[in-house]
Formats: sequence, C-alpha cells, structure tokens
Amino acid sequence: MKKVLAILFAVALSGCAVHKHWTPTGGSKADGVVRLSYQVAEMEQPILDEEQAVTLATKRCKSWGYSGAEAFGGTTSQCNAGGGFGGCSMRQVTKEYQCTGDIK
Repeated sequence: MKKVLAILFAVALSGCAVHKHWTPTGGSKADGVVRLSYQVAEMEQPILDEEQAVTLATKRCKSWGYSGAEAFGGTTSQCNAGGGFGGCSMRQVTKEYQCTGDIK
C-alpha cells in the first residue's frame, strides 16, 4: 500500500504532459525578427512541435518579403499569474526567430 501511495504521489508531482502550440506574439519587420510564444501552467510539462514553430515563423517572414526563418537564442519565460507561496501558476514562454534571405 505504501508503494502505491508513493508512486501516485510521484506521478502527481511530475505534472502532466500537454501539447502546446506556438502563436505569434510580436516581432519586427525592420529587424526581421518574429516572436512566438505559448502559455504553460505550473504543473504542466509542455510537448512542443518545433517544426510547427519554424513553419509559422517562416510564413510571417515570407509575408514581410524574406525567404525563410530560423530560431536563434533560447527561450525566455515570464510569469503571467502568481501562484501560492511566491510561485508562478502561469508562464508565457517566448522564442525568437530570425528571418533569412534578402528582403524583396
């Protein structure tokens, strides 16, 4: 019985895997930069489709006259809703993509 409770407790602490989708949240045509973000709750473990992100960034870059996009740098995380005990219950994670190719 103690083993079962220990396993259930460990699973509860690990959070649940959730598919997340990137959405455009900013950028600059002049700088050729696209920002994509997703929201993640405190106990969620995000499952991301990086190919979907590159496709989305490339589409935005092409609308600006560039030929493609590639990720650069890592991600940044910002707390959007505080949680109990000084934690964060909801975060926005953002990644930047550089437009590539000559602007038309």
